[in-house]
Amino acid sequence: MRKHYEVLKENLKVFNTKKILDYDYTSYVVYSVIMGVVVGFATVVFHESIDFFNELFFKQTANGLYFLGAAAVIALPAIGMFIQSLMIYGAPDIAKNRGVVEVIKAVATKGYRIPLRNTIFHFIAPVISIGSGNTVGPEGPAAQLGGGLANKLAYLFGLSETKKKVLTAAGAGAAIAAIFNTPMGGIFFALEIVLLNEFSTSTFPALILSSVTSSAVSRAFLGNKSIFHFHTPQVGDYLNLYYYAILGIIAGLLSLFFIRYSNSLDSIINKKILKKVPRWALMTFVGLVMGVAGYFYKDIFGIGYNGINHILSNSLAWQVVAVLLILKFLLVPMVLNSGGFGGIFAPSLFMGACLGFLYGTGLNYLLGYQFDTTAFVLVGMGAVLGGVNFIPISSILIIFEMTKDYSFILPLMLAVVASTMIVQIVLKKSIHEHHLEKQGYRVSAKGEINLLKSLTAKQVMKSDIVLVKDDTPLPEIVKHLIESSHNTFYMIDEDGKITGTITEAELRPIITEYEHLRNVLVARDVASSSVTLIREDETLDSVLKKFEAKDADEFPVVSNSDGNKILGTISRHDVIAAYNKESLKTDIVEGLSHELLTVSKIKKTQVFEGYSILEKTAPPEFVGKSLTDLKIRSRYGLEVLVVKKTNSPFDENDKDVVVPDPNYVIREGDELILFGRDDKIEEALQW
Repeated sequence: MRKHYEVLKENLKVFNTKKILDYDYTSYVVYSVIMGVVVGFATVVFHESIDFFNELFFKQTANGLYFLGAAAVIALPAIGMFIQSLMIYGAPDIAKNRGVVEVIKAVATKGYRIPLRNTIFHFIAPVISIGSGNTVGPEGPAAQLGGGLANKLAYLFGLSETKKKVLTAAGAGAAIAAIFNTPMGGIFFALEIVLLNEFSTSTFPALILSSVTSSAVSRAFLGNKSIFHFHTPQVGDYLNLYYYAILGIIAGLLSLFFIRYSNSLDSIINKKILKKVPRWALMTFVGLVMGVAGYFYKDIFGIGYNGINHILSNSLAWQVVAVLLILKFLLVPMVLNSGGFGGIFAPSLFMGACLGFLYGTGLNYLLGYQFDTTAFVLVGMGAVLGGVNFIPISSILIIFEMTKDYSFILPLMLAVVASTMIVQIVLKKSIHEHHLEKQGYRVSAKGEINLLKSLTAKQVMKSDIVLVKDDTPLPEIVKHLIESSHNTFYMIDEDGKITGTITEAELRPIITEYEHLRNVLVARDVASSSVTLIREDETLDSVLKKFEAKDADEFPVVSNSDGNKILGTISRHDVIAAYNKESLKTDIVEGLSHELLTVSKIKKTQVFEGYSILEKTAPPEFVGKSLTDLKIRSRYGLEVLVVKKTNSPFDENDKDVVVPDPNYVIREGDELILFGRDDKIEEALQW
C-alpha cells in the first residue's frame, strides 16, 4: 500500500505545488466579524469581572477582616489561592488544560475541541486569582477565552477543519487585541504564538477582521485611553543606540533566567513538594507569601499596571524598583506552578519596566549621563515581553500601540531583537513549545502537532509474533532464527507471560561454543530479561519515544485489559511507515481540496494503472453512521481521502472539503472521495 501511495503522490504532485485553502470569502468575512464581536464582548466582561472581584476582595472582604487592621491584605491572596485549589480539586482534568497552549493544540491538532465548560472554568479561575491580588496577568487567560469561544462557534457553524483552525487562532488574537487595545499586536500574537509562525495569506483577513472588531468593541466599552501614562520619551543621540542593544541583551538574559527558574520550580513542586504537601496547603502558603509581599510593596499586587505607571512617573526610588523586580521574578512562577491561574504577559512588562528603570538610572549615576529613563523603561518592557514569550514582532507592536508613541521605535526594535535572539540561541524554542513537549506533543517545523498522536499501536501492529517457551532447547531456537523471517523472538513462561527477548545479539556470543552448549542451554539461559511492552491503545508518538530511549527495533503489543494477552508486534519501521502514510495523505488532501471543489462533477479518475479515485455521494445506508461504524477500509478495501461536506441543505454547491477523523458521522448529501483498486472502485459505483 505504501508503494501505491508513493506513486499516487508522484501523479498528483501538480496539485501539491502549493496549499490552497478554500474559502467562501463573503461568509468568511461574516464569520470573522461575528467572532470578533463575541470575543470583544467576552473580553470586556472578563475585564470588568476582574475589577469586580478586586473590589470584592480588597474592599468588602478586607473590611470583613477589620480585626486584622492593615494586615488584612495579607490574607486576601491566600483566600483567592484557596478558592482556586478547591476548583482544581473539583475539576482536575479541566484545570490542567490551561493557557495559550490549549489554543495552540486546538489549532494544530485535527479534531481537537475546546469544550465550553473548559472556557467557562478558565474564565472564572483567573478572575478570582487576579482579583484577589495575585501577581499574574490577564492576557493568557483572555487568549484562552477568545480561542475557546471561537473554537466553539466554529463547531456550531459546522465549519471545515481549516476554517476552525484559522478562526480559533483569530479568536485568541482578538482577545489580546481587546485586552490590550492593540489590534496589530493581536494579529501578530495569533501568528507568532498560536499559529507558530505558520503564515498564510488566506489567514490574514480573518486575523485582521477579528482583531479590529474585537478592539472596537473593547474601546466602545472600556475607552480608548492608553493604559500607561508618560511624557514623550527622549531617546537621545542615535550614536548611543548601542546602549539599548545592551539593554536588550540583559533583558534576554533575565528572560532566560526567568524561564529556567520557572521550569525548575515546576519540576520541584510536582515531583517533590506535592507528593508530601496537599495542593490546597501549598497554594494557601504561596498566597500568604504573596500577601506579605503586597503588604510591604503594594505595587506587586495584581496585574501591575499601576506599578508600571509609578515607575514611568519616576515616583519610586531605585531600591524599591529593585525589590519589586526580585519579587515579581520570584512570585509569578510560585503562583502559577503551585496551581494559580493567570498569564505572564503583564509580569513580563512589569519586570521589563523595572529592568529598564534600573538600567537607565545606573547609566546616569555611574557614567554621568542625563538619559531619559522613560525611554529605557518602555524599551525594557518590550524586550522582556519578547524574550519571555518569544514574540518579537508582537512585542514591538503591542508596546507601540499601547504607548501610541513612535519616537522610540528604533531602540525598541533593536532591544527586542537582541533579547529574543539570546533566548532563541539558548532554548531554541518558545516557552509555549516547551510546554507542549512536556505534555507529550511534538511540534514540527510547520507548526503541526505530530501526526503520530492520532494513531495507536493496534492500528499498525502485525499480528504474527514468534513465541518460545522458556525451556525451549538452544538448537530449536537457532532453527527458528534461521527459518523465520523474524529477527526477534519473545520468551514466555508457563502462564504465557512475556519474560524476555531473544535476538541475534543474544545468540552471537555463544555461536563459537555452540557444539558444547547445544544440549545444555535453553531459552531462559540466553534471553535478555529486558522487555518493553506496548499497550494496544498507546499512541505511536509514545512508541517512537520508547524506540529512541531503548534503542530497539521491535516491541511486543499487549491487550489493555489483560497485560499478559499478547496481540502482536510493532517495529520502528511500522511507526515510520505509518507516519509517512498519514503525512502523505494529508499533503494529498490539501493539494486536492481546491481541485475537488472546483471540478463540477467527478465520477472516476484513474490515477495510475489499477488504481483510481472516485467521488460518490454517500448512499442512504451510510447516513448517520461514523466512519468507524462503516469500516470502509476493511469492508470495501477503499480509503476515504476526504469528504465534501454539505453546509446548506438549500445550496448543493455550499460544501467544504474536510479530512474526516474516524468519528466523523456521514450526513445526507456528503460526497466521499475514495481511493483504491479499480475492482473495488467498480464495486463502490454500485452502492
